Amino acid sequence: MLLLWVETDRGANMELATQADCTKKSTLYAGRNSSAGFYDRVTRYLFLACAVLMTVLIVSIVLFVGKQGIKTFQAVSFAEFFTSTQWQPDAGKFGALTFIFGTFALTGLTILLGGPLALAGAVFMAKVAPGWLREILKPAIELFVGIPSVVYGLVGMTVVIPKIGEYLTPPGYGLLAAAIVLSIMILPTVLSVSEDALRSLPSTLEEASYALGATRWQTIWRVLIPAAMPGILTAIILGMARAIGETMAVLMVIGNSPQFPKSLTVPTSVLTTEIILEMGHTPFGSAWNNALFLMALVLLLVTLSLILIVRFVGKRRGFAQ
Repeated sequence: MLLLWVETDRGANMELATQADCTKKSTLYAGRNSSAGFYDRVTRYLFLACAVLMTVLIVSIVLFVGKQGIKTFQAVSFAEFFTSTQWQPDAGKFGALTFIFGTFALTGLTILLGGPLALAGAVFMAKVAPGWLREILKPAIELFVGIPSVVYGLVGMTVVIPKIGEYLTPPGYGLLAAAIVLSIMILPTVLSVSEDALRSLPSTLEEASYALGATRWQTIWRVLIPAAMPGILTAIILGMARAIGETMAVLMVIGNSPQFPKSLTVPTSVLTTEIILEMGHTPFGSAWNNALFLMALVLLLVTLSLILIVRFVGKRRGFAQ
């Protein structure tokens, strides 16, 4: 009887201890969950505040630039600003067609020169190069992103422009020199994003193509590149954004002359270079200053339009697939 009572008492004590331990662990877990939930809420509100702040800043910039730019039409007509090539602020003539056309021509020529080269490099690194070579090339290419724009411009002035002047029309300043420099500048961005898009494709696509008897080139050209097209388009738009917004390198090689570019080797100017050259010595609120703000607004709207077009094309492409 004594032994039975001892065992019963021991079992009761163990049960009480187990219950106490479970209660303690439950309290600890509840505290941890409460703390984790608190930090999650704080982090969520912090990210939401950052997103709202960035939205407010972007909208404020657009509104400010737009407000100043629209005032241009108090002195200049809409048709004159966008269709005239006469840029003579001292005479009250503010035709920006030369700069708008030069911006679009320079961007298109830059993508035409740098896009295929970047895509070829992305295909090589993603699907052809061995692993050890890829590990060497990728950091080397990403180093180009950190090179200052003025260095690219200096190389363009000392190497590209003399060569163009030697083989084509001297002195060599113009859209061609600027496009060559910009095509090198956008190369790392377009190449890296395109490579990531190609490497993110499922391996079943490539395996299925090989199983049907396709060669490596046929698989890359007809299967992988079309499948990765949304990512490639994203890379191209990032390159275009870099080309449109670049100032210093273009300023050093384009010639900075407000004349319509009748050829690729004629000194001309684009929106960014003209803004940076003239904004510093124009009275704020004058027609000249407002015209420069309107040119900046055109840059903002062009960039926004390109982003929206790429997002639309990417969604349509993904739906079609």
